[in-house]
Amino acid sequence: MSNSCSGIILAGGLSSRFQGRNKAFFELNGRRLIEPVIDVFQSFFDDILIVTNTPLQYLQYDVAVVSDIFQVRSSLTGIHAGLLYARNPYVFVAACDTPFLKKEMVRLVISEIRPGVDAVMPETPMGTEPLFAAYAKSSLPVIENSLRRERFKIKKVFRKMRVVSIPAKKVLETDPSLQSFFNINTEADLDRASRMGKPAR
Repeated sequence: MSNSCSGIILAGGLSSRFQGRNKAFFELNGRRLIEPVIDVFQSFFDDILIVTNTPLQYLQYDVAVVSDIFQVRSSLTGIHAGLLYARNPYVFVAACDTPFLKKEMVRLVISEIRPGVDAVMPETPMGTEPLFAAYAKSSLPVIENSLRRERFKIKKVFRKMRVVSIPAKKVLETDPSLQSFFNINTEADLDRASRMGKPAR
């Protein structure tokens, strides 16, 4: 267990490509998409929070459930709520629809957390992954200021802060197929996921 880091699962998306149906509860190989994420988090964190605007839907899970403070749908508002309610000085963030996240990748990200660092973000050949990353609670004032000014791009918020980037080479050594970053945005993604094997445990 990581004693300095909480686990934050973002589950506040609109699921607009699924006619508003909640992606977190779509079934993949007999399990809901969010359940493998919770399983992996339980291997690392004693403080786990789901950030959602439909909290009653998640009461079946033995984790804390919180809602956004800022009533604007964005990933940054979810990170803000997670940081605000987390018991620890750092949080690791992942989305509820990333069922193939690997423990090794989570371990790699949180291993780079250290005093004075505001965020740890892995790089892949496609770019930075701010939704599979670690953030410091000390960054809350900057995030709040950005939200009040309606600036929601995570990368821009942290552009002038102390960010550790994990090089793509190191990320690929840990997760060669980059399955940890595969998320379900469309029906085609769900079909592809069903052919990728069993979700993480």
